[in-house]
Amino acid sequence: MREVDIYDFDHTVFSLDSGSLFYLYCLVHNPWIIVLMPFQLITGLFYVLHFYDLTREKSFFFQYIRLINLKKNVKGFWDRHEKDIFPWFKTEKRERPAVIISASPEFLLREICDRLGVEHLIATRHDPKTAVLIGRNCKIEEKVRRFQEQFGDCRVVCVYSDDLKNDRPIYSFGERCFLVLKNGERKEFRFDEVYK
Repeated sequence: MREVDIYDFDHTVFSLDSGSLFYLYCLVHNPWIIVLMPFQLITGLFYVLHFYDLTREKSFFFQYIRLINLKKNVKGFWDRHEKDIFPWFKTEKRERPAVIISASPEFLLREICDRLGVEHLIATRHDPKTAVLIGRNCKIEEKVRRFQEQFGDCRVVCVYSDDLKNDRPIYSFGERCFLVLKNGERKEFRFDEVYK
């Protein structure tokens, strides 16, 4: 039976929030996307007021990718921010194949995963031409569903995340669980002690 370790991405192996930071990077390098800001603010308000779910809101928010050279911007973003990956996640320090499971966009994380030799990526999928999500936002139960769909028969040794609340479902897969703190420090805990 194959063995893997599961990692969340933002604030876990990457010290920041990649989706928000990428948007700011794109605003600086493609200032014309600011024309979408009123639309983003209105749709964001409708999301807060529960007119629709996060999957639909992310489809609206990421409309700006239609107005930029996505591949070039993703490459430039990671040229600048690869240094913000925590050193303990470097390829040579990982004992088993890594599965990154993240709500961040797959189009953004694929580049850095390739650079870091990450074997498997499960993330939120967008159509790069329309920015519309393909499937659901990869969060909470969707992380579990997609992991089981691809890795149903494997042994999960370690799970790493910064989010005890939302990542309880993926923590439940691991033989060992680690909470990642803001400074990158990893604190091991027992699943049955934290989740009574």
